[in-house]
Amino acid sequence: MNASETSYVVPPTADTASETEAAGRPAAPSEPVGDQPVATAPEVSPQDPPAATTGKHTYGQILKSTALVGGSSAATVAIRIVRTKAIAVLLGPAGYGLFGLYQSVADLTQSIAGMGVNSSGVRQIAAAVGSGDNAKIAETTTVLRRVSIVLGVLGAILLLAFSGQISLLTFRTRANTAGVCLLSLAVLFQLVSWGQTALIQGLRRIADLAKLQVLGALFGTIFSVALVYFLREKGVVPALVCVALMSLVFSYWFSRRVGIRDVPMKVSQVARESAALLKLGLAFMASYFMSAGIAYAVRIILLRKVGMAATGYYQSAYALGGLYVGFILQAMAADFYPRLTASADDDSECNRLVNEQARVGLLVAGPGVIATLTFAPLVVALFYSAKFGAAVGVLRWICLGTTVQVITWPMGFINLAKAKQFLFFGTELAWTVASLVLAWVCISWWGLNGAGIAFFGACTLHGLVLYPIVNWVSGFRWSGVNIRMGIFFLSLITAVFCGFQVFPLIWAVSIGVLAALLGGVYSVRVLSTIMTWDQIPGSLQRFIIPLRPLLSRCAWVLRSFDAGKWFGRGQ
Repeated sequence: MNASETSYVVPPTADTASETEAAGRPAAPSEPVGDQPVATAPEVSPQDPPAATTGKHTYGQILKSTALVGGSSAATVAIRIVRTKAIAVLLGPAGYGLFGLYQSVADLTQSIAGMGVNSSGVRQIAAAVGSGDNAKIAETTTVLRRVSIVLGVLGAILLLAFSGQISLLTFRTRANTAGVCLLSLAVLFQLVSWGQTALIQGLRRIADLAKLQVLGALFGTIFSVALVYFLREKGVVPALVCVALMSLVFSYWFSRRVGIRDVPMKVSQVARESAALLKLGLAFMASYFMSAGIAYAVRIILLRKVGMAATGYYQSAYALGGLYVGFILQAMAADFYPRLTASADDDSECNRLVNEQARVGLLVAGPGVIATLTFAPLVVALFYSAKFGAAVGVLRWICLGTTVQVITWPMGFINLAKAKQFLFFGTELAWTVASLVLAWVCISWWGLNGAGIAFFGACTLHGLVLYPIVNWVSGFRWSGVNIRMGIFFLSLITAVFCGFQVFPLIWAVSIGVLAALLGGVYSVRVLSTIMTWDQIPGSLQRFIIPLRPLLSRCAWVLRSFDAGKWFGRGQ
C-alpha cells in the first residue's frame, strides 16, 4: 500500500496507487471457522479477538495489529520494491511514468465501478458479526460476493466503452486505446478481489489478510517483472493485469477458508441487502473517485506542464513517501476500523480509541518519517536508480504530508464508523477541491516539487476541516498528552526538513540523524510505559532487547528535558 491519495477506504490487498461498524462487539470464540459445508449459517468468528472491554486501554491490541499488518506489509513492500526497482530500471523515468498513468486510469475506473462496496462490505460484515446472527452473516456474505462480480463486469465494460476517449485524454493520442482495453481485465479482477477481501477484513481475520498480501505481491511481482523484461513498455498493461489476477486468486482462496458458503436467497432479500450495501457504498465510492481522480489529475498536470519524466519522478516519490507510514495506515484500515465500528454508539469509548490509535501511530511513524527525510537521496537511489534523483525534493514534501495523515486518519474513521455518509463525503470533497487547486497552482509555480507541496497543503487543510466536524459528531478532542507528543515530533520533523533548506549537507544530515535517534529512543520508552512487556508482540520484543543498553544510555537526554512528563507519560 502506498498510503497514497488520502482515501480512508483502503483495500487491504489492492496493489494500486490509491489508497482503506455497528453497535456491539463481535463475538470472539477461540477457534476460527472451519471449512465445513453450510446448510444453515455457520458459526462465524473473527480470527483475532476484539479489543479489551470498554474503559481499558487497547495499546496492546493496536500494536499487535500494527505489528502483524505492518510485518506482512514490510514483506509485501520488500517484494514490491523488487518489482518497482526492476520496472524503473527496465523502463526509465519516462516508462515508469507511463506505468503510473495506466495505473491511475485503472484506479479511477475501479473507484467509479466499485461503488465503495469493498469498504461498505467491511462495515456490513462487521455489523452482522456484531449482531451474532449467523444467518445474517451468511446472507450478507452471499450478496457481497455476487455484487462484487457484477460490479467487476460493469467496470470492465465501462473501460472498454470509453477506451478511445480515455486514451485521447490521458496520452493525447488514440494509439494507446488497445492498452486501455486490456486494462479492463485488471479492473474486473481487482473489483472481484476487493469483495473477497472485504469479507476477510470484516471478520477481522488479520492473519489471513497478512498472508493474502504477501502471496499476492510475490506472485504478482514474478509475472509482472517477467512481462516488462521481455516486452518492455508493451508489457506495462499486462503487468498490471497480472498483479490484479494474483490478488484475485489469493483473495478467493482465503475467503473460501472462512467457511461461509453462499446460501439460497429470495430476490427481495438480495435486493434489500444490495440496496443497503450500495447506499453506504456511495459515500465510499465518492471518496475513491475523488482520491483516484486527484491522483490522475496530478499526473496529467505534471505531464502537460513538466513532461513524462516528471510523472515518473512523482510516481516514485509517492510510492516511497507512503512506504513506511503505509504500514500504520493499513493497520488502521484493517483492524482499527472494525474495532471502532463496534464502539460507534459510545462516544467516549469511540474518542478514547481514536486518541490511542493516533498516539501509537505517531510513535511508530515519527522516527521512520524523520529517517526518510534525512536519507532521501540514498533511499531514492537504492529503491530506484540514480536517474531518479530529481524525486528527492518532492519526496520530502510528501513525507510531511504523510505525517499529517497519521495524525488525522484516526479522526476520519469516526465518520465512517458512525455511517455519517454526508459528512464523510463533505470532508473528502473539501480535500479534493483543495488538492486540485493547490496542484494546479503549485506545479505551475514550482514544477515537480510543487506536486509535493500541494499534497502537504491539502493534507493539512483536510485536518483543519475534519477536526471541528468530528468534535461536533462525537465530542472528540485531542488528549493533552497527544498534543504534547505531536508538538515534540512535529518540531523534530520541521527541524530536519528546514535543515536541508538552510544548512550545508553534512550539517543537515547530522541534525537528521540526531533527530531520528532521539525520536526512536523516545518512542520506545513511551511504548514501554503505556503497555506491559507481555502486550508487546514477540517480533518487536526481539527487536527491542538488543537495543536496551542503548536506551538506558540515552535515557538521560529525555530525563533532562522531563520529556516523559511533557511528551508521553500519563493520560
